[in-house]
Amino acid sequence: MSTQGDHGTGENQHSSASRELLILYATETGTAQETADRIARECRRVHFHCRVQSMDAYPPETLISEHSVIFVVSTTGWGAEPRAMSSLWNMLLRSDLPNDLFEDMDFCVFGLGDTAYEKFCWPAKKLSRRMQSLGGYEICLRGEGDEQHRMGVDGALDPWIECLLEVLTQLYPLPHEQDNIPAGRPPPRVSLSNVGSDTSLNPDPLDEDTKFYTASVKCNRRITAENWFQDVRHFEFSFEDDIKYNPGDVAVIHPCAAASEVDSFLVTMGWANVADNFFTVEHTMLDQTLPDHLPKIVSLRILFTRYLDFNAVPRRSFFQLLRYFATDELEREKLDEFVSIEGADEMYDYCQRVRRTTWEVLSEFRSARIPREYVFDLFPPLRPREFSIASSIEFHPREIHLCVAIVRYRTKLKIHRKGVCTSYLSGLKLGDTLRIGLRKGFISLPMDPNTPVVCVGPGTGIAPMRAVIEQRIHKGHTDTTLYFGCRSAHKDQHYHTEWESHAEERKLRYRVACSRDGPEGVKRTYVQDLMKEDAQYIWTILGQQRGILIISGSSNKMPTAVREAVRGAVERFGGKSNAEAVEYVAAMEREGRLIEECWS
Repeated sequence: MSTQGDHGTGENQHSSASRELLILYATETGTAQETADRIARECRRVHFHCRVQSMDAYPPETLISEHSVIFVVSTTGWGAEPRAMSSLWNMLLRSDLPNDLFEDMDFCVFGLGDTAYEKFCWPAKKLSRRMQSLGGYEICLRGEGDEQHRMGVDGALDPWIECLLEVLTQLYPLPHEQDNIPAGRPPPRVSLSNVGSDTSLNPDPLDEDTKFYTASVKCNRRITAENWFQDVRHFEFSFEDDIKYNPGDVAVIHPCAAASEVDSFLVTMGWANVADNFFTVEHTMLDQTLPDHLPKIVSLRILFTRYLDFNAVPRRSFFQLLRYFATDELEREKLDEFVSIEGADEMYDYCQRVRRTTWEVLSEFRSARIPREYVFDLFPPLRPREFSIASSIEFHPREIHLCVAIVRYRTKLKIHRKGVCTSYLSGLKLGDTLRIGLRKGFISLPMDPNTPVVCVGPGTGIAPMRAVIEQRIHKGHTDTTLYFGCRSAHKDQHYHTEWESHAEERKLRYRVACSRDGPEGVKRTYVQDLMKEDAQYIWTILGQQRGILIISGSSNKMPTAVREAVRGAVERFGGKSNAEAVEYVAAMEREGRLIEECWS
């Protein structure tokens, strides 16, 4: 039994309550959204009707009126809450909220994370504690899905859902004439109706979204050497609107899949002859989400170009649903094996380990015939991508600059892969137009112009640092230090002429670690090594002068190594013990003097 404490008995407390639940999710990659959809489907089994919403689309002030809420929260690479959660979380952190604010609310939390990172499911933990401190009653122990589990997040999600359903039926007993609905093929979340070829299309919802602006491509330039293995591009977009953003904010871009790939996919699915037939989409299962900005009238070609992702690596829920559409007995047996607990390792080897796509899986399970109504249930949304803005609006009015690594790699099966969004961006030509949205980032610059700032941004982590540096130079603040890391001074030292020019004019202190330029056999130098060399300077800036440290880039070993370099400087030159130095770095983060903008 997993209910917490004694919140009254089911019969006298909840018997007249409406069987409705709100599920709020905050996602970075789409996993939390898929998890929220699945929880809503499972709650149908005990006759609950769910509303599923992204936290950034939900008005935070209305949370007080909810009676039953499930929160599904992912984790960013460095343990911060997803951007979609920021507005709601900031509201919950207000110091003037009474401790009985949610005394009439039942809630529970499922977090998604990766135990390879230190702050596993950190936002879910914090949200659970905060809701309890404001009087909410946690009806079910917090669930924590781990990507490292042999079954992925399902390893924790499956038992958590069963526990949740047990608790719900105890708190909200079913009427005597009703039984639990057995598991089976779920109905499609939409109803489709054919329309004539002469039907006029509705305006594009993305064009009508006031959070997006029309941009024109001004520059698309490779900034790594032509013979370098990685293609990194500098983009410049111009706007007619007087856009506003701050250093650390991100650009949101909805990609389009390559036309040639869409054509081939439609042939694989047997849809080539009907790909351009238009139909209306009616959202019938309102407890399931649909892609953002979906028009009312679409075709299959439009859907798989802009709204559904056939190149995603499928999750276990995909195989569970595909089983209903396969007619070949051997294929059905293989699908049953994949979704079983015993077959988890085999499914991982077949799919996740080699990055096999949904398209490739469907090419191998040839007997499966997917009804058109189920495309939204089988294929995940083609999600917008977020890129840290690499410019200051003060330096470049009505412009956004981006620094983007074009994703190309080979899988373990030696199959070439390309990122959908970066391939779309790399193909843009001067004068092309697209819609770009703006979203608030995590970086806050000091109000005091005398506060020094240390920026650490290896690789494309340089993007938000360029925005920070340009902004500070524009305002006349020159006490800024940049630690940049790359492999080769001549191949991938992004924007080095700018940094060298600023340094020569004494507007910036520039330190660069080129890890592959040293002699063979000599230990490679990274940004954290330069910071260790500069330990006394680091203590002066961050300790004595109480400066701000901003870290940006890949959330692998780099952020931890940088923190360790700072801790060493505090211990060595700040006269503190190891434990005191660890606490000093932690206090910097609590005070907003250590900011991470990292991604996995």
